Amino acid sequence: MAKRISKTTKKVSKVSKVAKAAGIVDTEGAADAPAAAAVPKGGGRGRFARRQATTAYKPGAGKDRHLVIVESPSKAKTINKYLGKDYLVLASVGHVRDLPSRNPKGVKAPVPGVDLEHDFRPHYEVSEGKERVIADLKKAAKEAIATGRQVWFATDLDREGEAIAWHLAQELGIRSKDAKRVVFPAITKKEIEKAFGNPHPIDEDRVNAQQARRILDRIVGYQVSPLLWKKVARGLSAGRVQSVAVRLVVEREREIRAFVPDEYWEVSANFTDKVAAALGLEKEWQGLLATRDAKGAPPTQKQRGVWLGEHGAFRAELVEVGGEKFAIGCASGEPQDLTGRVAEVARLAGMTNVQARSAAAEGKGPAAFRREVVGTIDPKATYKVASVETKRTYTRPAPPLITSTLQQVCSNRFGFGSQRTMRAAQQLYEGVDIPGEGPVGLITYMRTDSTHLSGDAIEMARGYVGKAFGAKYLPEGPNFFRSSNKSAQEAHEAIRPTNPEYTPRRVAGSLTEDQLKVYTAIWERFVACQMVPAEWDSTALSIVGGTDPKRPCTFRATGRRLVFDGYLKVAGVPQSAEEQTLPALKAEMPVGAFGLEAAQKFTSPPPRYSEASLIKTLEAEGIGRPSTYASIISVIQDRKYVEKEQGRFYASDLGEVVTDKLVEALPSILDIGYTREMEKELDQIEDEHLDWIEMLRRFYGPFKQQLGEAETKLVHAKAETFPAPPEYTCPVCAEEGRGDHVPLVYRFGKNGRFLSCSLYPECTYSSPVDREGKPRPAAETVDVACVKCGSAMTKRVGRFGPFLGCSKFGDKNNPCDGLLNLDKKGRVTAPSMPPLLTELPCPVCQSQLNLRSGAKGPWLSCSRFPKCRGRGKWAELEEGVKKNLEKQLKQHEMEHPVPIVRTMSGKPLTDSHGKPLPSAQPVGVKAEDGSPETLESVADEIGV
Repeated sequence: MAKRISKTTKKVSKVSKVAKAAGIVDTEGAADAPAAAAVPKGGGRGRFARRQATTAYKPGAGKDRHLVIVESPSKAKTINKYLGKDYLVLASVGHVRDLPSRNPKGVKAPVPGVDLEHDFRPHYEVSEGKERVIADLKKAAKEAIATGRQVWFATDLDREGEAIAWHLAQELGIRSKDAKRVVFPAITKKEIEKAFGNPHPIDEDRVNAQQARRILDRIVGYQVSPLLWKKVARGLSAGRVQSVAVRLVVEREREIRAFVPDEYWEVSANFTDKVAAALGLEKEWQGLLATRDAKGAPPTQKQRGVWLGEHGAFRAELVEVGGEKFAIGCASGEPQDLTGRVAEVARLAGMTNVQARSAAAEGKGPAAFRREVVGTIDPKATYKVASVETKRTYTRPAPPLITSTLQQVCSNRFGFGSQRTMRAAQQLYEGVDIPGEGPVGLITYMRTDSTHLSGDAIEMARGYVGKAFGAKYLPEGPNFFRSSNKSAQEAHEAIRPTNPEYTPRRVAGSLTEDQLKVYTAIWERFVACQMVPAEWDSTALSIVGGTDPKRPCTFRATGRRLVFDGYLKVAGVPQSAEEQTLPALKAEMPVGAFGLEAAQKFTSPPPRYSEASLIKTLEAEGIGRPSTYASIISVIQDRKYVEKEQGRFYASDLGEVVTDKLVEALPSILDIGYTREMEKELDQIEDEHLDWIEMLRRFYGPFKQQLGEAETKLVHAKAETFPAPPEYTCPVCAEEGRGDHVPLVYRFGKNGRFLSCSLYPECTYSSPVDREGKPRPAAETVDVACVKCGSAMTKRVGRFGPFLGCSKFGDKNNPCDGLLNLDKKGRVTAPSMPPLLTELPCPVCQSQLNLRSGAKGPWLSCSRFPKCRGRGKWAELEEGVKKNLEKQLKQHEMEHPVPIVRTMSGKPLTDSHGKPLPSAQPVGVKAEDGSPETLESVADEIGV
C-alpha cells in the first residue's frame, strides 16, 4: 500500500510540475494561461486525478442540526466551539468550482469554460479533488433540510468568499435569495451571534464582480499567453494584473540603467565641548575609521554615532561660508573637477596640508572619476557655539494595519515575503488553540483596505491603554484615521486583535514563531493607534569658526531627545543611524573640532523595488486588491520575470522582453491607468449594479482587434537585434581578417541576452553577458574538486541561479555529471542526504512522511513537499516506534554519508553535515548563465 501511495504521489507531482510550467494558476490576479500544452490531447482530466479533499462529515451527522459551511477546517473548528451541538460545521476546503482548465474532447473554444459568442457565459465544473467534498455537503444539506433545519453559508466576507458561497449554493440547489449568508469580521462569540442573528441573501452583485474578474483574467491568460509562445518562447504566461506589476519592475530597472548622477560635495566635522581633548580625539577617530570588520567593511554610521556619543562629541554639516550658502556641485551633463573649490573651502573650515586626488572609476557622467580632498585638522582654527534652538515636537501614532501595510511591515521588520505573512495571518484569523480555552480567533479578517475601526474596537483599545499604562497615555477622545486609498470600503475594519487582552506575551506559547511575529505587529499597531503622541525636544546647534575670521564657516547639527514616549511605549522607539544626542551647550561656548572631512557625493537613482515598496506602489496605483498582492508577487517570481536579490527585485532579460512585446501588442492592457480603471469598474459592478456583461463587451472588442493585429505584425523576439556599445567588437572577425572593429549586437536566447557578431551567419561568434550587458566567460573554472571524480569544477548559472558543474561534463571519454549548489552567500554546499521514507502517514494528505536528522533531533515532513507542507509530530510517537525509526535512520545515514567538498589541494569547504565551514569564502566571481545559446539554434527556432 505504501509503495502504491508513493508512486501516485510522484505521478501527481509530475503532472503538477507540467501544469505549472504551462502557467495554470488558480489564483486571483495571477497568470491564467492555457493548459492545452500541459496535458495529453483528447481532453478529459488526464491520467492522474488530484488527491481527494475530504470533510469531517459522517452519515447521519446532519440530522436535526443546522449545516454551516466555511472554507477551512481550522475555521470550522473555531466556529463550532461557539455554535454548539445544534450546528454541524463543515469545510469546503477552499474553492469547489471553477472554469475548466481545458476544453472537452472535440471542442476548440479559444477560452475554456467561457462562451465568447454568447455574452461570455461561464461554464463551471467541480474542481478536481473536490467531488467527495461536494457529495458530503449535499448529503449533510439534505439531512438538515429534511429535519427542518437550514443551511448557512459562512465563507469569508470578501468578494471571493461571496463567490464561494454562491458556487456552494448552486451545487446544493439553493437559490441566492433563499440562502442564509452570514459574515463576521472576527471569529468571536459576539461577532458570530451577531451574524447568525442577521443573515442575508447571497449578494449576486458581488458574485458578478468576482465572475467578471475571473473571466477577464481567463481571457487575457488564454489568449495572450499563446501569443508569447509564438513571439518569444514556449511555456510563457501573461496575466492582466501580473504583467502590469512586471512592467513596473522593468521600467524601474531601465530608469536605474539610464540614470546619470549629479555630483555634490559635503563638508562635515566632529565637535566636542572639551577643546583641549580635540587633538587626542582626532587620533582616536582616525584609528576608528581605519578599522575593518570580518568582511572588510569600515564602521557603519551607527557605529560612528555610538563612538561620538561615548566621547561626548557630535557631528555637524557645513552650511555657510562667509555668509553664503555652501553648495558645490555639477549637473550630470556638465561634469567638471571641483576639487580646487572644495580644497579652498576645506582650508577655511579648518583643514591644513590639503591635497586633492582623482582616479578613474566605473560610472557615468561625474561619477566617472572618484575624487577626494584630504588633510589634517588645523590646530589654530577656533570655533564657538553661535546659537542653540530647542523646540518641542510631536509624532502621532500610525493608523492600524491593512493588508498592504501588514505585508510591508512584516517585510521590513522580519524579512517576510507577502505569502508568508498572509499564511500566518490566515491562521490567526481562523483560530489557534489556547490552553484552557480551545480554538480562539485572534485577529479580524486580514484582507482589507480600510483603516476604519468600529466603536467597540476603539473602546476596547482605549480601555486597555488606560488600564495597562495609565491616563497620561490615553488621549481625551479617540484617534480616527482616514484611508489613503480612496476606493477603500469603510464598512470593513482594519486588521486588529479581536481582544487586546490577548497580549503577545500571553499567547506566545500557543503560536508558531511566524504567527507570533505577525500577531505582535498587528497588536502593537492597534493598541498604539489609540494612544497619545510622543513628545521630543528637537535641538539645532550652529557652530561658527574656521581659519579666516573674515570668511567664517557655519556648521549645523541637529538632534532630538525623547521627553515622553506616548504611543512609543507600545510601538517602540525608532532607531536611526542619523539620530544623535547633543550635549548641553550654550551660545558663545568654545568647542574643539576633529575629524574634518570633505566627501564627494552623487545623487542616487530611484531604488529598486522591495516586496514592501512594490506592494505599496500597486496599492497607490489601484492595481489589484488586498487579496491579490501576495499572489502577484509570487507569480512574477515563479515565472522568472523578476529576480529577487538581497530583498530587491531585478527585472530579468525574459521579463524585459515579455514586457516589451506585450506593450507593443496590447498597449491598453499593459497601461497602469487602464488597469486602475478596470478595477474601478469591478467595484462599480459590486456597489452600483454596473452590468458586468456590458463591461466585458467593452473590454473584449478592442482587445480582440489588438490581439489579431499583433499576431501578424509582432516580430519574434529572437529575430531582433540591438546594437552593443561601440567598444565591444568581434574578436573572431579581427582574427580572420574581416575587420578589427566589426560591431557586436545583443540578441535574446533561451538563457537571456547575449552578444553576437553583427555579420552572422558569416561569423558565429557569441558571448554571454552579465546583468549590465558586459561580455563574460561562459564558464569559469574554480578551485573546487568534484565530489564524484575529483576534477576541477566550473561555475555556471542555470534556471535556478549559480551552481557548480564538473569540468568533465562534456568529456567524450570520461563524462561526469557532478553538481554542487551554492548558498545565498555564494559558498559551496554538499549534496544533501536523501531522506528516509517511512510508513507514517502525513496528517494533511496521508502521503508517506520523510524522516531527517535536524539540529534538534529527528523530524518528519511530507514526502510531497512543497505541494504539501504537512509535518509529523515526532514527540507524540510511541517510544517503540521512535527507537525503530532512529535505528533505521542511523543505518540510512551510514549508507548515504554526506560528502565533504574540498578544494583541489584538499582543503575542506564543508562540514560533515554538508554546510559551509565558517572559513569558506564565496566561490569565484558572480556569473549569470550557463553555456551560451548558439546562433544556429536561434536561427532554427525563428526559421531563418
